[in-house]
Amino acid sequence: MFNTDKSTNVFNTVMFAVLLIGPTTALSQLSSVSPAFDSEALIAHPDSNWLTNGGNLYNQRYSPRDRINRENVADLKGVWHINLGSGLDQHYSGEAQPIVYEGVIYIITGADDVFAISVETGEQLWSYEANLDSEIDTVCCGWTSRGVGMGDGKIFVGQLDGKLLALDQTSGEVLWITQAERWQDGYSITSAPLYYNGLVITGFAGAEFATRGRVKAYDASNGLLVWTFYTVPSPGEFGHHTWSQENDVWKFGGGTVWQTPAIDPELGMIYFATGNPGPDFNGSVRPGDNLFTASVVALDVMTGEYRWHFQQVHHDLWDYDSATPVVLFDLEIDGQMRKGIVSTNKNAWAYLLDRKTGEPLLDIVETEVPQEARQLTAATQPIPVGDAMAPQEVLIPPQGFQLVNNGRMYTPFWTEGIMLAPGPSGGTNWPPSSYDPRSGALYVCLTDRAGVFTAEELSPGMPEPERAGKRYTGGPFGNTPLPPTGIFAALDMHTNRLIWQQAWPDRCYSGSINTAGNLLFVGRNDGRLTAMDPDNGNLLWEFQTGAGMNSTVSVFEYKGEDYVVAYAAGNVFSASPRGDNLWLFGLNGSIDESVSVVTTMATNDSDHTGELPASIEAGRIVFESACQFCHGQNGEGGQNAPTLASANTTANIASIVQRGGIAMPTFEQILTPQQIRDVSAYVIELLAE
Repeated sequence: MFNTDKSTNVFNTVMFAVLLIGPTTALSQLSSVSPAFDSEALIAHPDSNWLTNGGNLYNQRYSPRDRINRENVADLKGVWHINLGSGLDQHYSGEAQPIVYEGVIYIITGADDVFAISVETGEQLWSYEANLDSEIDTVCCGWTSRGVGMGDGKIFVGQLDGKLLALDQTSGEVLWITQAERWQDGYSITSAPLYYNGLVITGFAGAEFATRGRVKAYDASNGLLVWTFYTVPSPGEFGHHTWSQENDVWKFGGGTVWQTPAIDPELGMIYFATGNPGPDFNGSVRPGDNLFTASVVALDVMTGEYRWHFQQVHHDLWDYDSATPVVLFDLEIDGQMRKGIVSTNKNAWAYLLDRKTGEPLLDIVETEVPQEARQLTAATQPIPVGDAMAPQEVLIPPQGFQLVNNGRMYTPFWTEGIMLAPGPSGGTNWPPSSYDPRSGALYVCLTDRAGVFTAEELSPGMPEPERAGKRYTGGPFGNTPLPPTGIFAALDMHTNRLIWQQAWPDRCYSGSINTAGNLLFVGRNDGRLTAMDPDNGNLLWEFQTGAGMNSTVSVFEYKGEDYVVAYAAGNVFSASPRGDNLWLFGLNGSIDESVSVVTTMATNDSDHTGELPASIEAGRIVFESACQFCHGQNGEGGQNAPTLASANTTANIASIVQRGGIAMPTFEQILTPQQIRDVSAYVIELLAE
């Protein structure tokens, strides 16, 4: 499961920097920025800087700053606002959390373009353009990045094309590039890389494209591979017995790592949670529990050697994985100080474990669940003692749907679809949780949405090797015709019980930050950045940022003032308005909500698509960039949308594209009338094939 081959998969090394900018320049720039990113600094709560994507190595997203607080947050205003000019096209999502170091903000857009911005002026200091290949077709869930890493005088970038690279922190010059994995084989990097002790560490997405999950560590100085851990064990490795011994399904077994790991330097361990097995919805070709999918995994951070695991869902059939970052905490539980780790799942449970051993901190009971022989279902599932944070059954079915087993979670299915809650887009998704070390409260963003689960029959020999890099889910991602709603919850880590919980009219799709000023910052799809009271969820402040506020803010001090930096760019799955807005907020700000925020999104002055001649080829290009990630490559239904089989006329399709629908955004302000007519004609042609 690990190796130390330091020559594998290297596209370019540090010599790239020598050739690009010259040896003297490269060395002088590296030596001019040499922050002491030691273990003590990285586990401390961030103060004047925000050094890691999670705020610290524990991923707690807690700020000890209190100058902006519950009493004065009403006076918080914009200090400056800029447009980045990147990631504006309809297929991009803005999910990145900014990092901050000594007066410079580093942010990445959905196009994997990176910017260094002055805190003092909002001036762009440098930028890096990724120039991603427009032909990439193996991105699961929208073109996005959740942040960059920092350390050793470098900014580390993981790209959707599978490249990992280092930029000089002061100039943005490329120092090295490693082709960590190929996008043609189904791999992409959406999480922020993590720097620790001379290593830069990243996971890989791709479970929906017949990949084998992995986490890799590279030498931060030159991009050479140090170790690899595969989340699906090969023959002879521990855990392989939980996969079929009759076929090679393990080679395509999934186990995506969506998020930035956490590290405990004292224990010398790195922790992450994993995604679903492949194929998602058909377990007939993968008998067994399918380790280490839908699990929390701990490794030796310097070698990648396995230490322990805890599987949250055995033989997952429901896409109940853990896409949100794990959080480490130290807390007294039942009279004893414990080193804990918590991972929340799309099934709406939180799993509290001892991070030394992987044993439950509170009881997690193996409980019998309904069976379906054709799906080779697991006999039991681990159910935590505590409160679920979102509904786990369908209380009232939509018109036209009949319920099986009251739509309860873990009900098995086969080729006739059934409705269950949560659905594959319910529970906790990628948005990070925040943790208050003073109270032991975890703040969690969830979606309440049932799903329609259906399996597609597969031949016993599937998957074949040529399936690598091709869509491989074993069934459609089905949703109900009802719109999703959001839930924001506070959970007590002492007991795994809810402190409070509130419903939102639209899905919760933004990470949170908790501060010593007794504030909880979280964004909303309609563009508002809000500050809530962490004791009860009451709204204390809001500001319209001008685009979907779907990323997580960072809080820091600079020259005696506290600031909040926010990236508002919109999101595909939340159907929120697109933009490219970077905001700095402070008590010394002067920009209030009367200021009009202008985005650079395309506008359309027409109320109809007219009678412009349609181009099917142009429509194909629009479909692949704007529609495919939701509706599927052939209109079969994708991650967040139904099949297009009911589409019947170009006029009908054009109307839906222009005006939107249930859980579908309007594209009237994004696509031109010509593009709408083109894509409508292409859909008709696609369905006729």
